[in-house]
Amino acid sequence: MSDPKHSFHGGKKGAAIAVRVIPRASRNEIAEIMSDGAVKIRLKSPADDKRLNASLVDFLAGILGVASTNVEVIAGETSHSKLVTVLDLDSGTAQERIIQNIS
Repeated sequence: MSDPKHSFHGGKKGAAIAVRVIPRASRNEIAEIMSDGAVKIRLKSPADDKRLNASLVDFLAGILGVASTNVEVIAGETSHSKLVTVLDLDSGTAQERIIQNIS
């Protein structure tokens, strides 16, 4: 059996967020909630996958008020469409904080 790409989190609860990332923006911002429910986020980071994912994690952690260790890209690591989990934050609170920070 091969090693999984992500691990279980000991039964901790959290939120899952679908994200569409736009790299090389003039500033970091939450642009909108798209019709499919994905959160459109513009980041100054280049399109380099590792740096873009790290920038996304740091940006979302700041917006959501959680440690960056509680934010993880679990799908779409090399895509602009990603699935992000946030541990120890319920989905309602995550949604409120994202909506409050739409530019």
